[in-house]
Amino acid sequence: MKKVLLTVLSAAFVLTACGGNSQTANSGAPAEKISGVPDGVQGGKKVAVIRNLPSDDHTKQFLDGARSEGESFGFKVDTFIADNDDAKFQELVAQAIQKDYDGLIISHGKKDYSYDMLKPAIDKKMKVVTFDTVIEKDGKNLPEITTTAQDDHKLAELSLNEVAALSKDGQPVRVIKLWFGPGVPPLDRRQEIYADFEKNNKIKTLEVIGPTNMQDIQGDIAAKVSAILAKYPAGTVDAIWGSWDEMSKGAFKALKDNNRTDIKLVSIDVSNQDINLMREDGSVWISTAAVDPKLIGLVDMRLLAKKLAGEETPATFDLEARLIKKDQLKPETNMTTLKDVIEGWGTSDVFNESWMQTLRTNFAKK
Repeated sequence: MKKVLLTVLSAAFVLTACGGNSQTANSGAPAEKISGVPDGVQGGKKVAVIRNLPSDDHTKQFLDGARSEGESFGFKVDTFIADNDDAKFQELVAQAIQKDYDGLIISHGKKDYSYDMLKPAIDKKMKVVTFDTVIEKDGKNLPEITTTAQDDHKLAELSLNEVAALSKDGQPVRVIKLWFGPGVPPLDRRQEIYADFEKNNKIKTLEVIGPTNMQDIQGDIAAKVSAILAKYPAGTVDAIWGSWDEMSKGAFKALKDNNRTDIKLVSIDVSNQDINLMREDGSVWISTAAVDPKLIGLVDMRLLAKKLAGEETPATFDLEARLIKKDQLKPETNMTTLKDVIEGWGTSDVFNESWMQTLRTNFAKK
């Protein structure tokens, strides 16, 4: 029975992989060592990227950044999505640790299990980088792991300054808040800044709405916001603040369906869908604060490559936040061309070592 169960779990792991068929640029280890490249990244390393969120735009771009950067180094990169199912996520990680991966990039692990989940990887001498994951148990962490995050405090500050700017006669802005937690690290950090804005009487929270259906967040939030709007006549709500853009898209639909042009929408995170909705005629979605999700995956892969190479990496790293306003967007603006209207968007040389460019050049020729 145990043998059958292990076979089923192994098959499930393979079938769940997104990009599990991806190949290194040279389809295996290079024939000879590459001059000027550390031994630890020679030979086509294998990396698993496992994310505990639904397959939304942000997730797809994050995975694409990690995959494209890893493959440019000659790595074989497999990606997996757990759809915010903690049990599934932990099983995927456990299976990856049992396989022959050299390194792991782990996204959105919860505090109550991440230490125990990742300790076996460290015991096995695997290299690990995490994103939006809190690793702590009984006051201990795993110092071998580099934890990365968006600068969530800055994301919240940038977006909430936009909300506060809607104040009339110095009165606190009346807000419907889209948030869920506690226990979701990035949203918990954003909540810290939100609480400061409340304390300083810049905003007044009328309602807090969060999803219960993680398989249809947009539809879930759209229905809940529509129901709430009936309680609030025109002129009694100033703004909706979305701590995550997947919820904001649902709120936008509710506002549009109910013809509520009196309420502005401000969010965090960005995608092509967000940009299109912000750019619609008469759109109430006025701004969003974000980090390029593809860049997050790319930077995480560079950090993992440095670990594989035996180089020093920081214990933590936060990626810089940017504000995107509706009036900055052009008809042709999308996630690829956002850099043309937002200075510094999507580009960074952080952790980009010269030997990484040697690898890119080498595998680009294959």
